[in-house]
Formats: sequence, C-alpha cells, structure tokens
Amino acid sequence: MSHYETRLAELGVTLPDAPAPAANYVPSVIVGDTVYISGQISQNDDGFITGKIGADLTAQQGAAAARTCAISLLAQLKAACGGDLSRLVRVVKLTGFVNSTPDFTEQPKVINGASDFLVEALGDAGKHARSAVSAGALPFNVAVEIEGIFQINT
Repeated sequence: MSHYETRLAELGVTLPDAPAPAANYVPSVIVGDTVYISGQISQNDDGFITGKIGADLTAQQGAAAARTCAISLLAQLKAACGGDLSRLVRVVKLTGFVNSTPDFTEQPKVINGASDFLVEALGDAGKHARSAVSAGALPFNVAVEIEGIFQINT
C-alpha cells in the first residue's frame, strides 16, 4: 500500500474500481510522465449525484459532489499506473465543470470540494492549477464533472 493509500485510509476513503467509460473514449492516456484522465462525473454508492447547482443543490452539496469526482480521478490514476498509486508525483491540473444555473457564480467553491480533498489526501503533491467553469448541462444531469492531468514516475 502506497503512502497515499495509507493517507486515504486515514481519511476513511477506499478507492473504488475505476469507473468504465460511458461512451467511445478511453479513461486515461499516458504521454511520457503525464497522465490525462477523462472527465469523472459525480457519483457515489447510490448512483449519480444529479441536479443543477443554484436550483436543486447548494454550493456545499456541489462541493461534496466534486469530492466524489476527485476520488474517481484517483481511482483512474491508480488503474493507469497498473495499480501502483505510489507512482504519482503530483496533480498538475484539474478542469471542473459545474452544472449550474445562469445566475450561479460560485463555481470555484464547488470545485474546491475536489481541490481541498486532493491536498488533504496527497499533501503538497495534491496542489494543482485549476479551472472551474459553469455548464448549462452535463451528461446524465450530473452535478459536477472533473478531468485531471497528473505527473507520474515512469
């Protein structure tokens, strides 16, 4: 078990199996020491976390949904690294999409749910560049989708 997985266990988080793609794409691509992970949608053991932030869900509920996306990103990263999460060097960048109403302007607070979790779980390796943008709709009406770029040891 990597020190990252030990820290996740301390936080009460067990990485799920990497979610399968929902369409014609691959979950990750490795180029050199960089892993590009396809967008991960908000979901938990009960299924998709759906709704529009600013109407159906609060920013705080959106942040909790974003946290689930970060967990899925780590699950995909672990799968891309052949099950060895210790290969992670750092999180490079996240791009977060928030299914929100036209007047909702707290997208950064929502994506903080993922950013805060990654720093809590990974320490300095979890610090990253980021974008947080509004989306008029997301697949399956999910609340949040986040894609990530990671640096790994080759």
